[in-house]
Amino acid sequence: MGRLANDLIKNGYLRSDAIIDAFFNIHRIEFIPEDLAAQAEANIPLPIGYGQTISQPLTVAFMLELLDPKQGHNILDAGSGSGWTTGLLAYIVGEQGRVTSLEIIKELCEIGKKNVNKFGFVKKGIAEFYCESAEKGFKKNAPYDRILVSASADEIPLALKKQLVIGGKMVIPIMNGIWYIEKRGEDDFHIEKFPGFVFVPFVKGIDN
Repeated sequence: MGRLANDLIKNGYLRSDAIIDAFFNIHRIEFIPEDLAAQAEANIPLPIGYGQTISQPLTVAFMLELLDPKQGHNILDAGSGSGWTTGLLAYIVGEQGRVTSLEIIKELCEIGKKNVNKFGFVKKGIAEFYCESAEKGFKKNAPYDRILVSASADEIPLALKKQLVIGGKMVIPIMNGIWYIEKRGEDDFHIEKFPGFVFVPFVKGIDN
């Protein structure tokens, strides 16, 4: 991951010390199928099965820099796939923080949990995995300092807006762009939009 991380630093996508440190220590190769290992440092999205992909490292770096995660934060990682973003975030928040990972595809959820626990984050209680839709967030562990969403939605889910602390930040793909949301008051949200990104669609749960 060293060469790729260095390229992302050189091109200005990785800037924060904590995020750079996470990229150097939580290698993408641990979160992709073994037959794709040779492409782990390629700056491209890769298939992880079940019609899903692990995002392009440039995109992950861009989103995490917007998110601005800190040590001790309580973070929701919605649509965590094979677990790379959860692993990066767990490394950053440390033992005083918590990352709640939501993934609706059960097989991927279990794969992600296994991948993240290669670093001991599940065992230490830093990362928790729940195999369910992120459409309604996860009220049990709310409110969150940060919310990261890795699948494209048509609009910002109301539950996620409610579960963000005042002063908290959310990064979410909407249509073909990445939106940065900062909650400045109970009903006051500052939004910045960055076009030109493509994500797999947000998968909604089925009401029983």
